[in-house]
Amino acid sequence: MAEETRSRLWLMRHGEAGSARVDAERPLSERGRMEVSRMAAWFAETCFGGGTAREPNRLRILASPYRRAQQTASLMAKPLGIKVETLEIVTPEDAIEPVIDWLMSQPAQDRLVISHMPLVAELTGRLVEGDGQARAGFPTAAIASLEAEVWAAGCAYLQGFHTPDNLA
Repeated sequence: MAEETRSRLWLMRHGEAGSARVDAERPLSERGRMEVSRMAAWFAETCFGGGTAREPNRLRILASPYRRAQQTASLMAKPLGIKVETLEIVTPEDAIEPVIDWLMSQPAQDRLVISHMPLVAELTGRLVEGDGQARAGFPTAAIASLEAEVWAAGCAYLQGFHTPDNLA
């Protein structure tokens, strides 16, 4: 893939959430905050530190409007000094087709999108395998790293899949 036209997409499931009367208001649990903090340190160092650093100013961090996703995004953005944007189309009930359409309409830019199950698993499956039903397990605070020139079904390459428990 040509460096100028390819971009990277990190799909992340929010950290473990506590309970609330309304699903959209569920906050991160203490364990969830710890999971995400661990992932944030790893992400900042692995993707934007060391000798193979990507440019943080090329990264956009987008999150579901749900509280747990917004809290996850804030923790992920903090070590990078990046502003979090809300992406309304990545809630647990949303379909993946509008997300793919949105990705295709965007310029080549790296993005970290923080969302929920089943959307993160279905979107990963559709972009990599061409099949939204190809769902892999997606633990809380896990990140799938994808790269593509075109964000369409079956056109992305899975570069890695990391969870708080499998970090080096």
